[in-house]
Formats: sequence, C-alpha cells, structure tokens
Amino acid sequence: MERCGTAEGWVPMCQSVLPAHADHRGELNAGQLLKWMDATACLAAEKHAGVSCVTASMDDIQFEEAARVGQVITIKAKVNRAFKTSMEVGIKVTVQDVLTNVEKIVSVAYATYVVKPVGAKKIELEPVKLLSAEDHLEHALATERKRIRLGYQEVFQNLMQESNKEDDHYDTFEEQDAVSTDLTHVQSIELVQPPHANHHGNTFGGQIMAWMEAVARISASRLCRSYPNLKSVNMFKFWGPSVVGDRLVFNAVVNNTFQNSVEVGVRVEAYNCEEWIKNQARHINSAFLIFNSVNDKGELLTFPKIKPTTKDGVRRYHGAIARKRIRLARKYMLYAKEDKPYDLWEKSNQAYMSYSNIATLTYLAAKPGWEVTSTLNNIKIWTHEDGDVLSLKVEMQVKTASHVAFSLLSNFTYRQQWDKRFLTCEVLQAVSEDDKIYYITSPPPPMTGHQPRDFVILVSRRQPLEPSEPYIVAVKSVTLTSMPPSSEHCRSEILCAGFQIYSESSSSCRVYYFNQMTPDLIPYLAASLTGSLNSIEDTALECIKFLELKGSKC
Repeated sequence: MERCGTAEGWVPMCQSVLPAHADHRGELNAGQLLKWMDATACLAAEKHAGVSCVTASMDDIQFEEAARVGQVITIKAKVNRAFKTSMEVGIKVTVQDVLTNVEKIVSVAYATYVVKPVGAKKIELEPVKLLSAEDHLEHALATERKRIRLGYQEVFQNLMQESNKEDDHYDTFEEQDAVSTDLTHVQSIELVQPPHANHHGNTFGGQIMAWMEAVARISASRLCRSYPNLKSVNMFKFWGPSVVGDRLVFNAVVNNTFQNSVEVGVRVEAYNCEEWIKNQARHINSAFLIFNSVNDKGELLTFPKIKPTTKDGVRRYHGAIARKRIRLARKYMLYAKEDKPYDLWEKSNQAYMSYSNIATLTYLAAKPGWEVTSTLNNIKIWTHEDGDVLSLKVEMQVKTASHVAFSLLSNFTYRQQWDKRFLTCEVLQAVSEDDKIYYITSPPPPMTGHQPRDFVILVSRRQPLEPSEPYIVAVKSVTLTSMPPSSEHCRSEILCAGFQIYSESSSSCRVYYFNQMTPDLIPYLAASLTGSLNSIEDTALECIKFLELKGSKC
C-alpha cells in the first residue's frame, strides 16, 4: 500500500468493491464512488493547507468505466495549485481486476476546496511544491481551468439567448408519445445525523452528492423503465453549508432527453427546526446529472421525448441543450488530445478552445527530447520528432522587457513587420482582452507554384501569475462559418504554435517560438533545417530587431 506522503505528492485511497457498495447489477454505485472521491480530495487539500477544508465545487465528471464487486478502486488526489484561500485538487480514479491485474481509468476530475479557518484568523495558502514535470503542467493549467469555472455562467447565458423564441411557451411542445416532466419529479428528505457529518461538523459534501445521485437516478428511471447508469455530471457547486440536525430536501426532475441519454436536475435545500416551520430554505447545492441505460444485451436504450408543462420547465429544457453543447466542447478540448482538432468556433466552446490553445502549447514546450540543430548569435534552433510529427523551437535572447515583448508579439497585426510569411493580417473577432481571431494571408511556398495560403487563427494570450512563469501567446487554427475557404487561397492549418517569454531582468528576456509542423509548412522550413538556407535564423533576427527597436521606444 502506498504511504500518504508519496514522492509525487498524491494522497491515495484504495477500496475493495463489496456487495454493500454495489447496485443490483453488481456494479459500484456511483454515489458511493462520489463519496470516496470527495473524501480523498479533501484529505489532499487538508494535507496541503494544514487546516480543515470544505468542498466548494467539483468540475464536470465523466465516468468511462464501471467497477464490479471484487475489483479494487484506487483514488489518487493531489493539490495542483493553491490560490489565496482555495485550491484545485486533481482526482484520478482507476479500477483494477485482482485476477487479471488489468487496470483501467474510471474518471479524471478536478475539484475546488476552500480553507475553513478557526475564529477570525485569516489563512493564506502556501504555494504547491512542484516535484515533477507533470506537477508543473497541472500547476500551469490550473489557472486556465479556474478561468473556465469563473466564465461558465456567461457562456451558458449566451447559449440560452440563442434558444428558439418560438419555444418560449410550453404549448409548442406537443409531440406524440412525449412524456410530461411532471411524472419524473422526485422529492426526498434526509435528516443529517452525526455519521453524515465530516470531521468539522458540516454535512459531508460526498454524502450530499451521493444523495443527489440517488434521487436523480429514481427520476431518470421513471422515463426508461429500467435501471439508469450515471455517465457524467455537470459541476457540483456548493452554495452554503449544512450541519447535523438539518433537514435536506432534494428535488429532482428530468430536464430533457437526447435519444440515449437523459439530463436530470437536482436542487438541494436545507432547513433547521425553526426554518422548517417558517419554510425558509437555504440553497445548498445544485447539479445536473446525465444517465443512460442498457438492456440485458448491453445495448443502449432510447429515452422517450419529454414535454415541459411550465414556463420554468421550458427554461430547464433549453438549459439542458445548452449544457450538452458545453459538455461536448469540454470533452473534445480537455480529453481528445490525440484526435483531430475540434476546431469549429462557436459560443459553446470558446472557453474550452482557449484552454486547449494554451494547454497544447504548454504540453509541446514541456516535452522531453528537444535537440539543438543550430546555434547562431543569440539564436538557437531546436527540433523534436514524435512519430511523423516534427516540431520546431526557436530560442531568442532579446534586450527588451518581457512585458513589452509580450505586448508586441501577442498583437499579430505587427507580425508583417518582421515575418515575410505574413502578407496581410486583420482581426476578425476580438473575443476578449486575451483571445482574438485573425485572418492571415501568406505567399505560396517557395519554388512550388502553388496558390497563396490563408489562415483563420485563434491567438490566446496569458500573463504570468508568478515571476517564474512565462508570458504565453498560443496560436491554433479555427473554423469560422462566417469565413469559409475561397478559390483565391489555399486554406491552411496551424496545429500548435506560439511564444513563451521568460523575464531575465528588467530590460531583457528569453523568447521561445514553437511550431508543430503541418505538411503546408514543411516546404518553407525544410531547406533551413538542412542548412542550405537561413530563413528561420533570418526571421528570428528580424523578430529580435523588431522587439528591441519597438521596446526602446516604450
């Protein structure tokens, strides 16, 4: 068994799946798993903080595998990054068959915990000690995931505004065989007793999540007339605490169905004895749980259509559609690293595509095995081969302050002044202060006779939160329906490119440029990589000259 202070900083929990933990199929009950996940993550948070911590939220969870009686569940949790009074905790769940020793990933999740100070004393968390390359990556990307959490509601509201105006009234949902959502409403009340409380008196967050899963599963079963399986959760968010003696009221109802899946919304309210009499509820938690169901042959069952019967039901119906779009975007951006990029830019995936842009560049920069192929003046050229993928890194020493270089390199309208591959560059969308979409045209590759090329790219920029971190400018191609390919240009793609800028002094910095090669770019760079031309060095020198000249005027 692993010790609680492993070299990697993980806090582990191992559990044998017993019949008491399982459902009627002999599979681990999802509510029980949520309790274990929350307990392990809380232990990791308290190990870092040195004081009691409570669950603030748990990000979207995807369950990829089911565990059965007799198998072993291993849950590992560690703090990825500590902010002032909150922490992001990474959670990894695996299942192991004790007979075959085969291990599979059940889920990877992220939760946020906040410190629970004693008295009036304020606690500011210590930074996380980064012990491995993976620690550095997760530490850097934790900031991005926090941006997504904080911006989720805005994304959701934007999608809700796109809902069809003609569906504002439930009369328009007349459809043959549609089931009224009223039939799926389930209410359940739980009295919080000492075994349900954690070690500092509040109702254990994992217990609340388990109760929510149970009532949601009953709601879903009223549609499928079968035993539903929890497949994913849209963020558990805790709005306030509850304590021993509280009455927790759980209300669950089906919001919408999507052929082989169903979304159930659950709201939790708390009352003490006095509030119970006066009907003064405290909102504790809300979540949206997605289920599917299979028959005896393991085939997915089809859920019937539902019909909302109130104006609030119509709102929840459209909300489920918006959340599904966000879930799909998140799944592509956060998990499908090896698949073809999901590059269609739309309101549902803007935050996740920005995350993917920054994350892909961060992963590329952190890869081991970079080899120096050329050193000239203040420039080094590195290459990295990974199968049939060739990546380029150019290191430049620049006598300009890092924040000035960041400002100049993140504004792509300046690019024409030092990069001959840019003929034109215009801003198509200023999405935010840190994310812009550009349209770029470029000359044809040398000695090919091909058409000029064009690109539609997303440029995402990030400033460091700590002095040791770099400024980041990440670039990737996106697809805009408003800017389709034209006959005048050959539409080309940038998989991953951008800059990392490290400060070395108040007047100098080290700039790294990265580019993951596509076949379109190879003709431009092949001659330089073989030493017959110096186009990469020439472009880098022009970049240094541009930064130092502009920087001297700032």
